[in-house]
Amino acid sequence: MRFNSSLFSGIAIFFFLFLSTGVIGAQTTLTGIDQVARETAVKCREDVVAELNKLLDSNILSLAQLFDTFYIPIPDTNPPKYHTQYDRYTDKVLRIILDDYLKQKPWFLYVVAVDRNGYLPTHNSKYSRPLTNNDDYNIKHNRTKRIYNDQTGLAAARNTKPYLLKTYERDTGETISDLSVPIYIQGKHWGAIRVGYRRN
Repeated sequence: MRFNSSLFSGIAIFFFLFLSTGVIGAQTTLTGIDQVARETAVKCREDVVAELNKLLDSNILSLAQLFDTFYIPIPDTNPPKYHTQYDRYTDKVLRIILDDYLKQKPWFLYVVAVDRNGYLPTHNSKYSRPLTNNDDYNIKHNRTKRIYNDQTGLAAARNTKPYLLKTYERDTGETISDLSVPIYIQGKHWGAIRVGYRRN
């Protein structure tokens, strides 16, 4: 039988890309801690979607507003922060949900919802402390309303598979795991729930 080098190369490239993206297929068994993170993300998604649909059903927001990607810069913020047509509403209804899920496990670092561009309108309370003149403090304690468009952030935000697991170095210097599940609003991909956690 002749050896097909081009086919072999193609298969090798496929597996390299598969592994390098950190994607875990839907049929792959997760470790115990990853499974807990996934179950948390799925339950959180259900509650977040329910609240967003309430905003739509009550005409507080339109679908166009909820999918708004016209990010309005918030002056004098570093890294830059942004408002949208909906973030003030998500601050009121989503933070409580996100905080409740964050408290479920001591090794969770964050539980958040981001749009398809990685924009995080409403962070957990512990990362939404008042801004100061100290950029280092702000990066650690005021992480809300930023666009997390790094490789991991965008991969999580735009993934449409059942879940995505990646390990990455956060801009705080920590190496953590990030498990995300996609969010759909009225059949349209809005973004993702991201759960960040430590393994030890």
